[in-house]
Amino acid sequence: MAARRVWASTPLAGFSVRLYLAAVLGHTLVVVSDAHLGVAPAAVEKVLLEFLHACPSLGDCLLINGDLFDFWFTYTRVIPRRGFHVAAALARLRSRIPIVMVGGNHDRWDSRFWEQDLGLDFQPLRATFTVGGRKVIAIHGDGLTESRWQAKLIHRVIQHPVTSAIYRLLHPDFGFRVVDLLSPALGDHTHDEATLTQAAERQKAWAEAFMTKEPSIGLVIMSHTHRATIADLENGRQYLNPGAWFDGFRYAIATESGAELRKFEPAGS
Repeated sequence: MAARRVWASTPLAGFSVRLYLAAVLGHTLVVVSDAHLGVAPAAVEKVLLEFLHACPSLGDCLLINGDLFDFWFTYTRVIPRRGFHVAAALARLRSRIPIVMVGGNHDRWDSRFWEQDLGLDFQPLRATFTVGGRKVIAIHGDGLTESRWQAKLIHRVIQHPVTSAIYRLLHPDFGFRVVDLLSPALGDHTHDEATLTQAAERQKAWAEAFMTKEPSIGLVIMSHTHRATIADLENGRQYLNPGAWFDGFRYAIATESGAELRKFEPAGS
């Protein structure tokens, strides 16, 4: 069923964002995030391309919930070379199933490329849609539950329109070199289990509080912490984090009745 677009504006962490309000997007949602293409090993992209080809056999709609790329920036006349193969695969997939793409703290800077050229529904900060009879909100998660003031500051700086306007003036080759140097500062790259567990718990608490205020929401999807989680909340509602694709090709499936964490098995494995 084709989605019907209605645009609205709502505040999120101090910013005005568009909500994607739609008719039923599908009945079996495939969720993937945090591939960090560009810095992840080559196999991460190779298997992702296989996964995208297989997506119609896994579900009837796809959500990419942020940080597909370690960095993405859409110029007026330039498409980043490191993202060409995946962008082409998404264009082919979009002719078969609907795709919603939410920006992450590494790849939120887009000037309508995904929508105008590929036909995806791209939301910089969050998307709202329906899977079966279940209303879903998808948010990458950065800037909402950060415990470090540095992370909160970085979130606000990279969202400011002046930042992207200045960056657009740089030659793409130079701009990407700058980002390669600064990339570790865009997010928390800690591997400390205690820190990751605390971050995951803060996300779960945020999702639970949000659904208390918004009783029509049946599923909150967040990413960013790279910690795969499904939490059953009251009244059959759930919080889902699919985990990071680069961490063993993790993804998730969500339907009207529930969610499931999975790992993709590439051919020949």
